[in-house]
Amino acid sequence: MTGTQVTATGPTGADPAAGVHPAAPRLSVLPGDPLRFGARVTGRGVTFTVYGAEADRMWLVLLDAGTGTQLAEVPFPEAFRCGRVFTMTVAGLDPAAVHYAYRAESAAGGLPAGWAKGPLLLDPYAVSLAGGETWGRRPAYRCRIAADDGFDWQGVTRPRIPREELVVYELHVRGFTRHPSSRVAHPGTYAGLTEKIPYLRELGVNCVELMPVFEFDDTDNPFSDPATGRPLPNYWGYHPVSFFAPKAAYAADPYGNGPARELKTLVRELHRAGIEVILDVVYNHTGEGGRQGPVLGWRGLDEDAAYVRAADGAYANLTGTGNTVNANHPRTRRMILDSLRHWASEYRVDGFRFDMAPILARGPGGAPLDVPPLLEAIAADPVLADRKLIAEPFDAAGLDLLGRFPRWGRWMEWNTRFQHTVRRALAGRPEAVGDLAERLAGSPDLYAGYGTAASVNLVACHDGLPLADWTTYERRRNEANGQGNTDGPPDDSAFNAGHEGPTDDPAVRALRDRLVRGALLLLLTAQGVPMLLAGDECGRTQRGNNNAYCQDNEVSWLDWAAAARHTGLTGLVRAVLAFRRAHPALTRPDHPRRRFATARDGVVVHLAHAPGDHVLVAVNCRAQDGEAELPEAPVGTRWHPFADTGLPPGRELAPAPGPVGDRLPLAAHAVAVLAARPLSSRTDLTERY
Repeated sequence: MTGTQVTATGPTGADPAAGVHPAAPRLSVLPGDPLRFGARVTGRGVTFTVYGAEADRMWLVLLDAGTGTQLAEVPFPEAFRCGRVFTMTVAGLDPAAVHYAYRAESAAGGLPAGWAKGPLLLDPYAVSLAGGETWGRRPAYRCRIAADDGFDWQGVTRPRIPREELVVYELHVRGFTRHPSSRVAHPGTYAGLTEKIPYLRELGVNCVELMPVFEFDDTDNPFSDPATGRPLPNYWGYHPVSFFAPKAAYAADPYGNGPARELKTLVRELHRAGIEVILDVVYNHTGEGGRQGPVLGWRGLDEDAAYVRAADGAYANLTGTGNTVNANHPRTRRMILDSLRHWASEYRVDGFRFDMAPILARGPGGAPLDVPPLLEAIAADPVLADRKLIAEPFDAAGLDLLGRFPRWGRWMEWNTRFQHTVRRALAGRPEAVGDLAERLAGSPDLYAGYGTAASVNLVACHDGLPLADWTTYERRRNEANGQGNTDGPPDDSAFNAGHEGPTDDPAVRALRDRLVRGALLLLLTAQGVPMLLAGDECGRTQRGNNNAYCQDNEVSWLDWAAAARHTGLTGLVRAVLAFRRAHPALTRPDHPRRRFATARDGVVVHLAHAPGDHVLVAVNCRAQDGEAELPEAPVGTRWHPFADTGLPPGRELAPAPGPVGDRLPLAAHAVAVLAARPLSSRTDLTERY
């Protein structure tokens, strides 16, 4: 194709006589590729392609890679434009020496007149961003021209674990190793997490769910610490500024290809250890906020496609964060699909957990759709065909699709009903007792026909209180969040065991230990996919804060020294996960046609079975000791105890040896698990796990 020469101008607003910045390269441009958005290095130069819905003119802004200083503005030739797609290939660029952004202008009023003198616009398809390398420093974002980094996967392949065999572990990349007690070389980074893979493998989890790793501005929180007046951070990262770029400040080497290379290394090494990787992705809102928020890129290039808007132009706020992504608009739908494909192909992740997933089921006006095109497209996409898809089935506007989330065979759901039922039942709340057997059976009332793996069971997650705090605080303690203690979930189904806050009372402490151990035992022996919150296996506390999104400190970090003092609890989790792996009754993919479950006088007994394997779970939800009436063991077998949380901590895995009869004594608020063993077997069950 024929190329052309263009006039590259100096920085906007500069003296016209100044011309091009002296550091700018000599440039010539060639036709681009209107079918592939973003910037990519080709044999002819660097091809830039961007969509501008209302733009009449578009400029490529070249920036010095070291300082961010603007070097030149290069207009996209009208001759190369295809519809509303601006594209060109720039010859003579050194991808390592320059960064880039865009400017747009519209004479018709779709964009403000003189927009070319407005803010720089990030490329929505940029796969790497510069300017946010230092945690806690206000970023000055610009796009990197990312060339092939030649990453070596060393022949390591994805584990491809069946859904029903997953054990998910939700963690925050920074918080998992940021505490000095983590003793890793690079605390708070992808590399630091890589060093902790042996811990995860020994624990027995086979899937990590990483809280957001898309690039986000960790300084965009408007609230301040009421005690010090210091600005609070956006610690969790649920405000993306990119759908394609990894968070640079999570890398030990945050510059250049460092973040991508380090994240890929983490994925590769997790896969080598047999552990899958699920990304917590946020496609329901962005870091641009409401109409008064920053203009990052989406607003300046394709506002109508990017956001759900009212007739007067106001942004719909169905997420509680100022804007709502217009996910089922055809152009936005394509971008989200391209993003998912990028993470699946380039980073080889194994699946995605979709934050506020009902937003992805809403139409351009915000109303729920019966057949949302985006969700249908994700489930049917050939690149994503074997990835796990997990929905958080509710949004901030009250749309709760738990058990009703649109599914085409593979969608799974965070089952928060499991969480609240287990918490309330163990606390002795009568309304939850009758519901417990359904939750332990993989919630067939919610997921009939979709299998047990449709239910991702949890007793705690990043939202709300961790498990230790569930038994300690009935009132949230969020004053440090700077919002007058008005934020956070209003109901955590908490039970303080008779005393609010920490205590030295041995009776209260013993009951709290029993409740935590019982919740973990139910989580890890229920049918469905268990999800464990990082730190719950070792007593991590947030001191009553049930919305620690802005707490980048000991409230959120995993204290590895404290964890070492809870070896009994960690040992329990390891043993129960080994028990789970050994019993196909707990991981069967389908709901059994015949079930045995009873709920009498606050005592629940649930039977899980598969060919040749039977497991009983018995729960005393009352505050008084009682007993469970057990069903007859299968022919040729007897019931043998595996665990009983009514016993003191450290002894729950050593119940009395030998079989039990048709009645099992249960302490108050206790959980027991039994397995059917052949009559001829003399091996004590606890010695096998």
